Amino acid sequence: MVASVGASENSGAGPGSGPVAGGGRSVPPARRPGGRTARIRAQVLRAVREQLVERGYDGLTVDAVAERAGVHRTTVYRRWRDVGGLLADVLDAAGDDGWRPPDTGTLEGDLMAVNAEVEAALAAEPVTAALIAASFRSPEAAAALRRFWEDRYARCAVVVERAVERGECPGGTCARRVLIAATAPVYQQMVLIRGGTDPGLGRQVARGVALAAAAGAFPTGTGEGGHGVPHAVLP
Repeated sequence: MVASVGASENSGAGPGSGPVAGGGRSVPPARRPGGRTARIRAQVLRAVREQLVERGYDGLTVDAVAERAGVHRTTVYRRWRDVGGLLADVLDAAGDDGWRPPDTGTLEGDLMAVNAEVEAALAAEPVTAALIAASFRSPEAAAALRRFWEDRYARCAVVVERAVERGECPGGTCARRVLIAATAPVYQQMVLIRGGTDPGLGRQVARGVALAAAAGAFPTGTGEGGHGVPHAVLP
């Protein structure tokens, strides 16, 4: 699950937000306009990311972003309205990529590979932590961040689906629960306590979660929106 939520500048497609996490697929992104409009969007979103990392949420203003992007402030106000709109679009743009989870042939290997990508993305993109922090200050950013995670969990559900098909874990295993259990310690280490990378942690957690999933520790429960892998996919 690529963790960077701020690096994409692909303006040719819209948010890749799937409405149901753990469902194995996401809604195809809507097309966005290209040409000058796309260039302006890329300039503005890049300025938002840079300003947020350098100045923090309190230093992020529409005027500052417009000046940094070399765009007239009325253009920014007209399209994004306010800081919340800017942050939401940065987060939505991160879903415009074509990322898919790795396929190593085992659940443990897939979870290890996902954690390695999470660590690499978090280490390379300081804006990710800044955007997560900003989501606690902006309702628009919070909603966009949720859309981003929903999309990522939807894309990653195939990791658990393949594991069920291989007989590594029982049908009815909740993909989202498996993925959260496997990746949460990495986010704890790198985002919450700012402890830096610990590749051993990602491998260790992946191994433990794979063993727990095999033992049926992650059944689909009520109120999860059908995020489990159905028994019907079993051979």
